[in-house]
Amino acid sequence: MPVNLPALQEQLLSKARASHARRAAETVYGGREAILRQTAMALLADQELPEHDSPPEATLQVLTGHLQLRGQDRHWDLSAGDIIPIPPERHSVTARDDSVFLLTVRRSTE
Repeated sequence: MPVNLPALQEQLLSKARASHARRAAETVYGGREAILRQTAMALLADQELPEHDSPPEATLQVLTGHLQLRGQDRHWDLSAGDIIPIPPERHSVTARDDSVFLLTVRRSTE
């Protein structure tokens, strides 16, 4: 079934604005057993996904807003339309303004 990304972005931003955590997420594709999983996430301005381990392989695509992806001793400033492979290291994500991104993850098969 198709997903309308602009409509999903608005929905997630509304949920994030109403949430104490100031973020919201929804799985777009894949479930717990799937190898490939896509999750759309809204992160409001100045909110952070704290440092965490990297999956085996993943990309981050900014749908709207501006984000900063931080890895070990380096960072990337990203804006709408940018897509980047997530480095295979601990990393964090910070929203510079209200942002929505699509996280695509290949999960471990082990």
